[in-house]
Amino acid sequence: QVQLVQSGGGSVQGGDSLNVSCVGFGFTFSRFSMNWYRQIRQGPGEERELVASISKDGEKSEYSDFAKGRFTISRDNDKSTVFLQMTDLRPEDTAMYYCNARGTIWWGQGSQVTVSS
Repeated sequence: QVQLVQSGGGSVQGGDSLNVSCVGFGFTFSRFSMNWYRQIRQGPGEERELVASISKDGEKSEYSDFAKGRFTISRDNDKSTVFLQMTDLRPEDTAMYYCNARGTIWWGQGSQVTVSS
């Protein structure tokens, strides 16, 4: 059974840092590029926006404009884990963060990140 199990997140003050991680089970993790998405508003029809992506071997990463220079995506294929390090967090980063194996319907359960000013 395929699972993406997330950990991390929480509540911080603006300017602080947080990490989230995601462990894959039931599939060959190294065969998939991995994404981090976030959803600011919860509810039907609300879209998730891409935060960052990382290639299968971890050599290439891409970031949405709001994440560049503040967030870092990385992975450890030996541990089937993808990470998102977030620094200089802002209130507008408050969202539920999800990991995803690219091209699949496999999603993590979500990690809430709340940033207060």
